[in-house]
Amino acid sequence: MKPLAYIASFLSLIGLVNAQYFSAGWTPGQAVPSQTPAPAHVPHSPSTPARQHGPGKMSFLDNLVTVGPLGAVSSLIGLNITGTPSVTWDERIPLITDENYAEMIVDETLTSEEEKERVWFLIISVTAGQPEGVSKFVDHVFDATYNYTLEKGELPHVRFGRIDYLNVTGITTKWGIWSAPYLVVLKDRGQTLRFYKAGQIRLTDEILHQFLKEEAWSMKEPWKSIYGPGGEREYILDYLAQFLSIVYSALVRVPKWLMYTMSGGLATFFINFLHKPSPPQRAAKPAVKPASNPVSTPAAPEHSVATSATNTPQKGSTKRKGKK
Repeated sequence: MKPLAYIASFLSLIGLVNAQYFSAGWTPGQAVPSQTPAPAHVPHSPSTPARQHGPGKMSFLDNLVTVGPLGAVSSLIGLNITGTPSVTWDERIPLITDENYAEMIVDETLTSEEEKERVWFLIISVTAGQPEGVSKFVDHVFDATYNYTLEKGELPHVRFGRIDYLNVTGITTKWGIWSAPYLVVLKDRGQTLRFYKAGQIRLTDEILHQFLKEEAWSMKEPWKSIYGPGGEREYILDYLAQFLSIVYSALVRVPKWLMYTMSGGLATFFINFLHKPSPPQRAAKPAVKPASNPVSTPAAPEHSVATSATNTPQKGSTKRKGKK
């Protein structure tokens, strides 16, 4: 029994030994550090190629429904309630939002010469909501054009930017854009705009680079409208953009799974209402003809009836007179 007691005591002492005593680099006489030093903070390199953009931090209700057993069961029956998927974008290309648009583009600090030369090349992307499709291809070509421009070391006056169509309301409303993807050439602090649908330009990195280098975008007339920048009715789209931004900020607070459920219920209601059969029409009843009144003989006047009654002799009285 004594050997077992010695072994138990030895094992209990091993747990009290500081592991840093045996760590590499320790020398006798050196003070033992009280805790393991934290690793040095490595600054984020600006050349890091990409980062993920997704729906952001989910609320408690979103986590309750989309994570765990409920999310697994919904995926088995083919129902996706996990929200918008994350998407990987190049973080070196700034993300333009409603909040930083004025700071980055409209109020950008520039000299008079730089202001004349400044060109913003933007992409309005919808890849965050459609991870596969045309928008993803355009995003890929746009990022490749940015890298190709950096390799060439040209076009210092051109800046690239990305607009997430699903998370921006004010900018797209003021520009009258209701679909994506789009390529935008912006000048004069947002007062001169040229829009290009994805199928209007051959999309390769070299062609887009030449498009910017030779200023081929200037061959197209800028967007001119009474509702556009500098137009007489520009304020109408400004007010509409503010209103839709308020609505959007309220809707994003609603859990996505609840939004899907409500939108599906409303769609089903309207479809059933539009396809509701019309009530059966009742057979028209034949019109009832009014009964004809029988022809009645005109009544004799009362005074004539009374006269005839007094003038008519009674049979009994005539007979009596004859007997006499």
